[in-house]
Amino acid sequence: MEIIGKFLKALPEQTGESARGAWVRGGFVIETEEQYPKQLAFSLWGEDKVAIVRTMSPNTQLKVYFNPESREYNDRWYTDLKCFRIDTFNPLTLGSPQPNQDFSQPSASPAPVAQPSSPQKEEYGSFNSTEPQEDDDLPF
Repeated sequence: MEIIGKFLKALPEQTGESARGAWVRGGFVIETEEQYPKQLAFSLWGEDKVAIVRTMSPNTQLKVYFNPESREYNDRWYTDLKCFRIDTFNPLTLGSPQPNQDFSQPSASPAPVAQPSSPQKEEYGSFNSTEPQEDDDLPF
């Protein structure tokens, strides 16, 4: 999953020692830019990832890639948003994120895509669309 928001703050780090060696857990909080903004706390594991969050400045636009995980304990559910990649995001570049090279997972470069010669009609298929789809035959 992914979400875009502005960086608010880094969360306190936790360190410990396990059978496999020392570990570091950190986190950070972002705020979405919607009509009703939401604040989301993400967790990170590993010194390299925690160090990157330490150097971020407030109000930096980020695109965060994460996996939500939930677990049950004493009939209560706890959810953790585990971040695995962070890209800086500039809305003026038409939505193309600028990857943070130290933090992103290795990936193959995408093949160039040919642009259509004629403009295409904008599709309205999203959850928050304001215009109904043409194949919508529901009575409401």
